[in-house]
Amino acid sequence: MRHLIALVLVAGVLSGCVPKKITKAEAFPNMYQNMPVTVLVLPPINNTTAADASDCLTTTLTPALGAVGFYSYPAMAISDILKSEGISSSEMLLNVPPSKFKQYFGADGVMYITIDQWDTSYYVIGGHVTVGITYVLKSTTSGETLWQYRNVLQVSTAGQNSGGGIAGLIVQAVATAVKTAMQDYVPVANQLNFISLNTVPFGKYHPEHGKDQGALVVFEKNAKFDEKAAAKK
Repeated sequence: MRHLIALVLVAGVLSGCVPKKITKAEAFPNMYQNMPVTVLVLPPINNTTAADASDCLTTTLTPALGAVGFYSYPAMAISDILKSEGISSSEMLLNVPPSKFKQYFGADGVMYITIDQWDTSYYVIGGHVTVGITYVLKSTTSGETLWQYRNVLQVSTAGQNSGGGIAGLIVQAVATAVKTAMQDYVPVANQLNFISLNTVPFGKYHPEHGKDQGALVVFEKNAKFDEKAAAKK
């Protein structure tokens, strides 16, 4: 009996450690009621020390949104237009009513993106690249948040174990150092976009549009956060 109780307690602890998933409809009911067709993506707010992170991420966003059924204004073109108007950072636009983006661009939704992590870590025989992004999509009609998600992806850059004792470890360490130093962040950002945007209710141009309410793909903790605090970090 004691063993049974112990097993039940252990099972309870383990189940409590598993992140809770909820459906798209549970997480983002507003979006099903106010589905945008066109989305304008603002240049990402870069909260990291990587100077090129914003431009690198921007190149990945238009195709990522297209893959989930939305027409997205070319993100790099929007970035260039804003820069020509003296707007060098999206932080300058945080207090601009979303309706202005409908007025000037005709967009149904505006997406705010914050780069939380864009890091490389290296340690003797191992290493990894980490990209963390917060996404917030707002209606340009009502100003309400339709979808938000925060996610982190870590990719190992460890060299393959070549064996051979100390000599093998040295070879592995050198291979890891080279691979980590040369790591291209764009594929990592692309993968993170794919994972994160899979939680958004699919847009008009996706074959599953209007059929994905019950998709159990949203990690609740990733979808529930204070968006204002996220942007100001």
